[in-house]
Amino acid sequence: MIRKTRLFTPGPTPLLPAAQFAMAAADIHHRTPEFRAMFQKVLAQLKVFVGTKNDVLLLSSSGTGAMEASVSNLTSPGDRVLVLSAGKFGERWVGLAKAFGCEVDVVSAPYGQTFDLEAVRAALKPEHRVVFLQATETSTAVRHDVEGIAKLVRETEALLVVDGITGLGTTHFDVDGWGIDVLIGGSQKAVMIPPGLSYLSVSDKAWAAMETSKNPRYYFDLRKERKNAAKGESAYTPAVALIAGLGAALDYIAGQAGGDLEKGRIALVDNAQVNAAATRAGLVALGFTLFAPTAPAAAATAVAVPEGMNSGDVVKALKTRFALVTANGQGEMQGKIFRVAHLGFFDYLDTVALLGAMEHIAKDTLGLPVEYGQAVAAAQRVYADAVNSGQ
Repeated sequence: MIRKTRLFTPGPTPLLPAAQFAMAAADIHHRTPEFRAMFQKVLAQLKVFVGTKNDVLLLSSSGTGAMEASVSNLTSPGDRVLVLSAGKFGERWVGLAKAFGCEVDVVSAPYGQTFDLEAVRAALKPEHRVVFLQATETSTAVRHDVEGIAKLVRETEALLVVDGITGLGTTHFDVDGWGIDVLIGGSQKAVMIPPGLSYLSVSDKAWAAMETSKNPRYYFDLRKERKNAAKGESAYTPAVALIAGLGAALDYIAGQAGGDLEKGRIALVDNAQVNAAATRAGLVALGFTLFAPTAPAAAATAVAVPEGMNSGDVVKALKTRFALVTANGQGEMQGKIFRVAHLGFFDYLDTVALLGAMEHIAKDTLGLPVEYGQAVAAAQRVYADAVNSGQ
């Protein structure tokens, strides 16, 4: 039988066709009026998409490049920082901060869980220069309480840097109201284009801190990028085709709400949240256990397989039988969980397709007592409730 490949990984995510066409046609030089006009338009759109009045910069790098830039631009060797870590990407903050000579304090939560706010409050010290965390811990599909943590950080002089690489487009943020100093995004996530671009909003407080920070920086010198962005250029050779694709994707998001990008962003987040809730309901109906039941993300769902089974078998079976690509667990969670994405170019019918495939795998590969239709029916009820409530 014919099989259509379906990508359900939390990055890279499915590509928007309009963005693919725009990338294919992006045969322009980056020091021309044509590029400058496109670049300035995309930067302005990104401010709306992020939801901030702060500067938003584009870097030709993966999201980790913007994470490194936030460390190198805001800290000096010997600075004390606080990292909130509950998975592989929280651990990445620890590694980055140590690489730039910071003294790192850590508030940890077990994989699959989020942070106790009182533990965060107790850990915050007057000498902390920066607090680093994820909005969504992609390795475990946990959503953290950014608003609650931001409120605690505002009681100190510390900067707040948030990895929103899978949070943007799946989570509602009030960047300026909450006091997020840096919020990071990545192109291969909710904005539906290939890997290779990162973007980040930067507050006035963060810009001021860069004037006294002493860590070395060159390619990721955000002050250079800000100066050049004001002229419609990047400091170094930009990823022209990706920027064209990003512009097309942001136009598409706006088009989903009659040309209003802010409303389109809200609709994109709501779409991810409904699909995530429908997926969780369907998988629970099949007898699976959610890995992050108390703080589930809308970007992705992490599912624990029954005792004695290997999640890799589920990932392999979905790909072999249906060409449906999901993600295994990372690090110590490999073989224990599999992850299904909902961010970006996914809709309700994609969710139905996934759950229909999962019914076959649960019944035929895992031997679970499944009746065809039970997962899909559970998802349909979630979807119907969302539609009836106006989402």
